[in-house]
Amino acid sequence: MAKYGKKAGEKVERAMRERKRGTLKSGRSGTRVTSRKQAIAIGLSEARDAGAKVPKKKGSRKSSSKKRLVIAEASMWLRKSHGASQALTGIR
Repeated sequence: MAKYGKKAGEKVERAMRERKRGTLKSGRSGTRVTSRKQAIAIGLSEARDAGAKVPKKKGSRKSSSKKRLVIAEASMWLRKSHGASQALTGIR
């Protein structure tokens, strides 16, 4: 079974052509797109909006500041429940 539909391929192809010509612009800022990967992402996004068969986007990854916050909260929880000596050995 195909992962991408025909319409998705057409949208990506159109975005790649525009990128080569130098006419492809990003949505919000309107700056010119020169990256091949960004052009593919724009084509797939347009195909998704048009209702073409395209897999869902991957979930966004947590930023490093959020990771640090989660680790800090976990270490505080460990200190409260297990004492300070085990808190340092529990996370790493």
